[in-house]
Amino acid sequence: MSTTLQVRVAGPDDFPQLIAMVRDFYAEDSIAYLPQLVEPGLQAVLENPHFGAVLLLSAEDFELAGYVTLGWCFSVEQGGRFVLLDELYLAPVARGRGWGHQALALARDWAAGQGAAVIRLEVNHHNARAKALYLAAGYRDDERDILTLPLTGTAGSLHS
Repeated sequence: MSTTLQVRVAGPDDFPQLIAMVRDFYAEDSIAYLPQLVEPGLQAVLENPHFGAVLLLSAEDFELAGYVTLGWCFSVEQGGRFVLLDELYLAPVARGRGWGHQALALARDWAAGQGAAVIRLEVNHHNARAKALYLAAGYRDDERDILTLPLTGTAGSLHS
């Protein structure tokens, strides 16, 4: 049994395998799967490296163990461009091998190789196991909440 993850950057042809894992991840983590948002979003990052990358994780005994989605963002506070670790998923049969730590190291190496100085992520409050993994990998809890304002279908003005 292999103990080391291999990684490659996904391309458009990987969409069918990836979207199946995305659906599994969303169901498992109680994230609403909205195909009209998720599917074009995944296709966009697979087709355009300026948006980021999806790293496919495999091992000798797992053709596809999981994936990591990384996206480019900008923040004055963070010194400019930074990487958002948007999603990290390991298939249930691939867990318990230390691959979560390896996946985070592979994501860190990709981001550093692309010139990022910072990786940020969000974790659901109910997912204590994932938060513990991130903290053990050196991420810090900035003690902030992420708030979202959907803009689709909303026409605004200065006086809204």
